[in-house]
Amino acid sequence: MRSRTLLALVVAEVVSTTGSAMTFVALPWFVLSTTGSASRMSVVLAVEIAPMALLGIPSGSVIGRLGARRTMLLSDLLRAPLIALVPLLHWTGHLSFPALLVIVFLIGTFTAPYITSQRMIIPELFGDDEALVSKASALFSAATQLPIVIGPAFAGLLIGWLHAPAVLVVDAATFLFAFVCVGLLVKGGRRAAPDEATRGVFAGIRYLARDRLLGPMTLTFIILDGAAGAIAVAVPLLAFTRYDGEPAVAGWIFTSFGVGAVIGSLTAMKLLDRVQPLKLASAALVLATLPLWAIAADISWPLVCAAVAVCGFFVPMVNAPVMGILSTRPPLAVRAKVMTAVMTASGLGSPLGRLVVGPTFHAWGNAGVWMVVAGGLSLGTVLWLAAVARGSAGGAVVPVAQS
Repeated sequence: MRSRTLLALVVAEVVSTTGSAMTFVALPWFVLSTTGSASRMSVVLAVEIAPMALLGIPSGSVIGRLGARRTMLLSDLLRAPLIALVPLLHWTGHLSFPALLVIVFLIGTFTAPYITSQRMIIPELFGDDEALVSKASALFSAATQLPIVIGPAFAGLLIGWLHAPAVLVVDAATFLFAFVCVGLLVKGGRRAAPDEATRGVFAGIRYLARDRLLGPMTLTFIILDGAAGAIAVAVPLLAFTRYDGEPAVAGWIFTSFGVGAVIGSLTAMKLLDRVQPLKLASAALVLATLPLWAIAADISWPLVCAAVAVCGFFVPMVNAPVMGILSTRPPLAVRAKVMTAVMTASGLGSPLGRLVVGPTFHAWGNAGVWMVVAGGLSLGTVLWLAAVARGSAGGAVVPVAQS
């Protein structure tokens, strides 16, 4: 934390993520309250994440040309007016459902390049030591999970007081703050000069196809992130239908996850001194999945909060090692393209997970939704364990080759 750049990244992310965490509750609540349709809410949240699948791979080339820092600045500068456009059009009576879909799609366009750029700067500060970068990622995660403790609960209260559109304006302001913070204080994020083997839009995919560990792991993200993406829709729907339409309940459920994640991130930093990163991630993935099965039962919302808090505690123990591996294993010249290719795999699953919630709810209610969530995560966990076992037995990376 003596690094000014890391501190600036953390501050910018804390403020920006606080706004995004508020929107995490406000946007689906806005759609539910204005349309009364769970399916439309699913569509909006699916469209928001869809650009990761459609544009994730090309965004790696953009990062290579602009550099990580410039990509972050551009992303924040454009997302601020886009999110503010939703309440502005709503208040003036010009917000149609197709217009809302276009806006959230444009906002989602910057998700993969922003996250990738942010994470690429960390190895510049700490080198390519996998364990050290994993610990730095865990520290970064602890700081950025803090807004999930504050944002959703605060959003739940603000929605009841000012209504959802006003909360989206707050999110727009946090993007502008992040733009100023990164612009003034963040150093690094330089352009990586490509070589002949790492040129081209699909260089990241070529690398993954040859890596015996990252390639199979990436395929599991489609299922894991599909099930995890469904939670973004399932929680507001749960509060709206099972717990008497209370937005504060949705906020407290998301906040409980954040509390668990903050504690889990700090714990991960300690465990990474003693446990090999992949072993920690594999055990934590199993333990993160188990409590979500309980939510399929008609339990009280405080018990739901407890279940997601336990899940949240173990999630950073998965994410920090994964980010450490992704940030150090590929060569620098192809790193951005590998990371955006992995996010594309995530983006392939997440929209489908969000889309399936509405029809599943109409067919089998909240119990069916949470069985799909927990079942999808359980299947992804089994495939993850198989991928890790195969990758560990298969040896090191196969070098990138021309195609």
